Amino acid sequence: MENTTENIFANNPALLNAIQGRLGSLVGRPSGYIESLPAEVKRRINALKNIQSEQLKYEKEYRAELAELEKKYLKKYQPLFEKRSSIVNGNVEPTDAECEREDSDMDEDVEEKVEEKKEEKPSADPVKGIPEFWLTCLKTNPIISELITERDEEPLKALTDIKLEYLDDSDGFKLSFFFDKNEYFPDTVLTKIYRLENTGDYGNIIDGKAEGCDIHWNEGKNLTVTVETKKQRRKGTNQTRIIKRTIPAETFFSFFNPPVIPEDEALEMDEDEMQELDSKLEADYEVGEIIKDKIIPYAVDWFTGKALEFEEADFDSDEYDGYDDEEDDDDDDDDDDADNAKINEPAAQTPECKQQ
Repeated sequence: MENTTENIFANNPALLNAIQGRLGSLVGRPSGYIESLPAEVKRRINALKNIQSEQLKYEKEYRAELAELEKKYLKKYQPLFEKRSSIVNGNVEPTDAECEREDSDMDEDVEEKVEEKKEEKPSADPVKGIPEFWLTCLKTNPIISELITERDEEPLKALTDIKLEYLDDSDGFKLSFFFDKNEYFPDTVLTKIYRLENTGDYGNIIDGKAEGCDIHWNEGKNLTVTVETKKQRRKGTNQTRIIKRTIPAETFFSFFNPPVIPEDEALEMDEDEMQELDSKLEADYEVGEIIKDKIIPYAVDWFTGKALEFEEADFDSDEYDGYDDEEDDDDDDDDDDADNAKINEPAAQTPECKQQ
């Protein structure tokens, strides 16, 4: 038997346990390396820290100017977004010139170009605007699609626009979801506000507060809960009664009721509870950022699916990281081949909302 590291540990479990225990005790602790450096080296490190502090001043200026630049160009985008909304909702019919597209997209193949040039006849029953535009955009995004249930699709078909506003009183932004008349709620606008504060270190968000809104659900249409009905019989009699209780349900509309950090109870939360809450806050902010930075500005690409090409390109660049080429694994046995085959298998209190 070869004297490999694996065999040494296999034959000496006590040694393995001792090493694992030692490594485990070091997790989260300083290595001691910095403390062991000579005084003159520590002095130079302090100089580097001061240089970085100066750099972070410019970083703060950069982020402030970037925020102003984003606000400036959002104003330039607004007329285009309004025009897009008018076409999507059938309020305006685009001219022939506005519909003309050159065959300049590099991602289109020859067959698609030929199909585009064929004269298409209008449908017998004219369709207004672009039906289910925003629902399709949201469902196309792989992260947001995970939040949308089958029950959510009906009210989201009534979604007519999503708008972005930057806040004047703080770093942050507001998302407004506009709805046409529907059977689920009378609200015409649902809002979500993210108030953000940035630290001087690396510009990371150190404090964020998300504010949703109340949804005035019509009777029997509340998608955030399911009603469980159970018959209860009284002992000694034949009398029965119906017991109903509501259970929280998964729905996209929970987006408008974001997680919050309890002000008084926060200190009483244990580490696991805090980590779980942090994960929920991060996930909520991620969805808001996707809608702000991806869905709103590039809506038509999400509707057509073209935006997925860029998402997949980012994924493919990391897909095979950590894997060796097949030619480097000549000694793999049949079990390894079977494992590789498996790897390659395909994997699936809040402000009021506006009413008419």
